[in-house]
Amino acid sequence: MTQPADVLAALAVFSSGAPDKAAISSANTWLQDFQHSTEAWSTANTLLLSPQSEPSVRFFAAQTFRSKVTYDLSQIPPSDLPALRSTLLAALQSSASGPRNIITQLCLALSGLALQFPRWENPLQDLFEMFGASGDSVQVFLEWLALFPQELSENARIPVTSEEYKDRSAKLLTANASKVLELLTMYLQSPGSTLAIQTQVFNCLRAWVNSGEIAATAIGETPLLEFAFAALSSEQLFDAAVDVICDLIHETQELDENMSVIHAIVPRVIALRPMLATHKDDSEQIRGYTRIFAETGETYRVLLLQSPQDFLSIIEAIAECTAYHDLDIVPITFPFWWRLAQSIGKRSAVPPVLIDAYSALVEIIIRHLHFPADPDSMTNQEADDFRSFRHVMGDTLKDCCHVLGTDKCLTRAYEMITTALSASGGVSWQAIEAPLFSMRSMGAEMDPTDEKITPKIMDTLPNLPAHPRVRYAALLVVSRYTEWTSQHPSYIPFQLQYISAGFDDPDAEVPAAAGLAMKYLCKDCRQHLVTFLPQLHSFLNSVGDKLNQEDRLQIYEAVGYVISCMPLEEAAQSLKTFCLDILAKIHIIVNKPTLATSDELQRIGNYLEHLEAMLYIVRGFGDQLPAACQNTSQDAWVLFDNLIAKYGEHYSVGDHAARVIRYSIELFGTSSLPIMQQVLSRMATSFQATGLSGYMWIVGKVIGRFGDEEDPALREAFRQSYETVSEKVVAILHTKPPSDIPDVIEDYIRLLLQMVEFAPDLLFSSPTFLTSVITALSGLTLVQADICYLTLDFLRIVVTHDCLYPARQRAVPPKFPLYAQAIREVFAKQGFQILGFLLTGFVTDFDEDAAPIVITIFRSLSAVWPTEVASWLPTVVEQFPSAIPMNVRQQFLEDFNKAIARQDLDDVKNAAVVLHRASRRIKARRMANMK
Repeated sequence: MTQPADVLAALAVFSSGAPDKAAISSANTWLQDFQHSTEAWSTANTLLLSPQSEPSVRFFAAQTFRSKVTYDLSQIPPSDLPALRSTLLAALQSSASGPRNIITQLCLALSGLALQFPRWENPLQDLFEMFGASGDSVQVFLEWLALFPQELSENARIPVTSEEYKDRSAKLLTANASKVLELLTMYLQSPGSTLAIQTQVFNCLRAWVNSGEIAATAIGETPLLEFAFAALSSEQLFDAAVDVICDLIHETQELDENMSVIHAIVPRVIALRPMLATHKDDSEQIRGYTRIFAETGETYRVLLLQSPQDFLSIIEAIAECTAYHDLDIVPITFPFWWRLAQSIGKRSAVPPVLIDAYSALVEIIIRHLHFPADPDSMTNQEADDFRSFRHVMGDTLKDCCHVLGTDKCLTRAYEMITTALSASGGVSWQAIEAPLFSMRSMGAEMDPTDEKITPKIMDTLPNLPAHPRVRYAALLVVSRYTEWTSQHPSYIPFQLQYISAGFDDPDAEVPAAAGLAMKYLCKDCRQHLVTFLPQLHSFLNSVGDKLNQEDRLQIYEAVGYVISCMPLEEAAQSLKTFCLDILAKIHIIVNKPTLATSDELQRIGNYLEHLEAMLYIVRGFGDQLPAACQNTSQDAWVLFDNLIAKYGEHYSVGDHAARVIRYSIELFGTSSLPIMQQVLSRMATSFQATGLSGYMWIVGKVIGRFGDEEDPALREAFRQSYETVSEKVVAILHTKPPSDIPDVIEDYIRLLLQMVEFAPDLLFSSPTFLTSVITALSGLTLVQADICYLTLDFLRIVVTHDCLYPARQRAVPPKFPLYAQAIREVFAKQGFQILGFLLTGFVTDFDEDAAPIVITIFRSLSAVWPTEVASWLPTVVEQFPSAIPMNVRQQFLEDFNKAIARQDLDDVKNAAVVLHRASRRIKARRMANMK
């Protein structure tokens, strides 16, 4: 039997000087198991009421009561529930002086008990009489009163049915709503009402309003509304008042039902506008007023559109908040501008008041987009945050475009640039970069056929200062407007020149922007750039080596886009030209008499990435391979074979080579069949030599692409490569745990999936099949959910294979008996282990989405091996983690055995479903306790 001293010893681990992680984990597990036990009720009470208990111990005891009431109230006989209520009330009374976290846990426990204890007729009255009538304990009552509706409406873990909840909440909450309003009003009007009590009153009011139990109209009929607005003048009550006012406004969204209280709220909100000037130097006060104005505008936007003049003060106040210098406050207003723009978009005409508001908003946002005069004064984190926030502000500019029209917004940004350029005495780069950034953001709303403002913007680009920030922003404008350029191809020569010049800029970000612009120009204007392809080819040959790798990749992607729109033969010849240039560079390094240096190996990796970038875009030429590509695969393979044989142990070489081969298979299709045996052999032996999973990945890709081919030599190559890589994976697992090689495990399971789909005859007949199944189980031990899904999918395909269910077949295929024999032999040897992995993961670590697959596998195992599963299951269940209670295990075994006795597979499934639900509740409990 657990003694209080045992709990104290476990808790002491967390307060000791420097406990190790293993001790903490062990103590945490023990304490969670303790909270599941029936002994926890009495032990927690002893610890909570003991005068010698430290606050941390008392908090754990109070938390235990809350957890037990939520999950384990069924452990208490109904006749003992009044005694439990008395115990909790006594504990709350003895803890009335604090700490508050203990009071909170006990209040939550009492709330959960009230919901599950129908004989407790009126908890509100009982708690009020015990705590609410005395000045010393009023705060305890108000704490419970605030938590009560939250716990009942939000704690979905309390095990009551929908009907039970509906009945109890009506009696506990709805029936008491008017009483709560009376009590809260009484406390605020009481002469002894302190600031702390008034704050709690507002918190209670919020909780009952948010739960939907107190209507806004009911509050409007009490002094509470006036109290809330009056409390804004109190520094101590300000935050609580803002919260309750915002929540109250939010709850009046059903406008027709709440017009009486809305008429009371709106004038009071309008009267707050002078406070923005009064408190302009107090960011926290401005934040609160901004929340009130924004909530008002957002909630009443329909009324605003009906009578914009009546809401003009609120619109202007929100604009004033948007213009505030503190960029942490500004975004509070953005949902208002967005929702209002969405509502305006449904109307045929925009009121002039709103035209003016959004016109001003464009200028406000562009002012906020300005970098500080000294950008170096910002820390790295501040700079990153500001850059991220600029994109958020860009979304608000799009809202302005929806209301005003994109041309008007772009025109205003353009005017800011021209004004800055014409200013005497020079201009800061920030004054030009900010409107350029806004143009980039608004480009998403741009009309590709525009003939008014966009040509002016493009014509202005050559006149911009050469500052790198300006050049960077201008290049991104070019990249954003490429759809427009596609409709206006006369601008392509200038833009190509402008982009090319960007690659020469010493600032690293400018060439990066140039690369992006080049990619999107070629993507969206590809049909116009075919004639410029020789120019791109010359550019790469002359300047390519001077660029960094990321910029070169952007250009090769751009080339891929242009090639992808060319006529078939021309595209093939162009692709061949660019590829041969790259392959020639690789050939020089591979065939030099001395070993390549690390720099040369890095260059090979870069060249392979260039090939990969183009091939990824081009993909393929369809069923008919152009003449220019007929022999290319054989010629290129000679180089790749030599490259991998010589330098394949280097990750950057092997990984990128595998990716190029993967896209080459897609490009060449069946014309590459003559070399596939060589490819499989090289990939398998390279994986055997290096352990780099990319080689095994290609084996799977080849089988997936050509698995339907009947060539005996090719299928023998499938078998040999599969067995070779399987041997290597097993060898790796002898030296490394699966968690160290998730990429290897994933690619191996993907290979098995290709084998079972395209070459089941080779998989099931191989002596490696047993080893493959054992190896695949390691995927169930990894934290990566995707790998777990792949493993479960492989097991599901095997155990549900049609060969195991001959009765389903009209004519049994000749190989099916051999398949079935192989599968049965594997499961006769490894079935217990497989079942253990499945069910242990099922009740512990598997992702929620894995449950249906596990249940399918378990049902199929029970169908094919019912006797064996029945004999294995008790031991498997016995090995479940201690967190799974004994009654849950026993219930699962009983349900399963009854289902097997009846030969009812649906009930086998139901037994697993019940087990899963129980394990989910246990997981949820542990997560809640950890929080």
